[in-house]
Amino acid sequence: MTTPDDTETVGTTPVTIRSDPSNSNIGSVVLRGVTVALETEVGRLFVTDCARNTEDLLSDSDIKCKWGLSDEDWHRLADNAALLDAVRAERARRITAGECVREAAQLHFAKAPDVLNRILTDEQIAPRHRIEAARELRQVIDSGANNALTPGERFTITITIGEDYKLVEEITPYHPSPSNDGERP
Repeated sequence: MTTPDDTETVGTTPVTIRSDPSNSNIGSVVLRGVTVALETEVGRLFVTDCARNTEDLLSDSDIKCKWGLSDEDWHRLADNAALLDAVRAERARRITAGECVREAAQLHFAKAPDVLNRILTDEQIAPRHRIEAARELRQVIDSGANNALTPGERFTITITIGEDYKLVEEITPYHPSPSNDGERP
């Protein structure tokens, strides 16, 4: 028997749950009182969060809160063989794809501005190190705004209108420098 589709909110994203608890070879988990197949969008999101938990990127309490799990529900997950297999497979995939390393680096990098600020504002630290901290902070700020294309980089747009006619345009993007405050020369 298939249950009707339900809509569940994960984070801020509404997702549709299609679960078929009678199909035992797929594997399922109970989240917020609803049986969810691991193959559904919500099931895959939960498996990914569990993989992040094994990588120490999400805490137990973060997962319990996000997915509405009680302590009893959390302990019961350890007996769900299909879930454990799916989490192992997802963790292996994330390691191979480099996702877990990138997420761990982002998590640790988020702490860098605080560390750099402490260095910058500590009068006991040598001026040279304080200046380097200021440069690094500026680099962090600029990295988000200018990472699309580097200065001097060009790209080409090619439009084929027919077999014998091509329109080719080569463009050099404009990158404002901090000295001219974004005004074109």
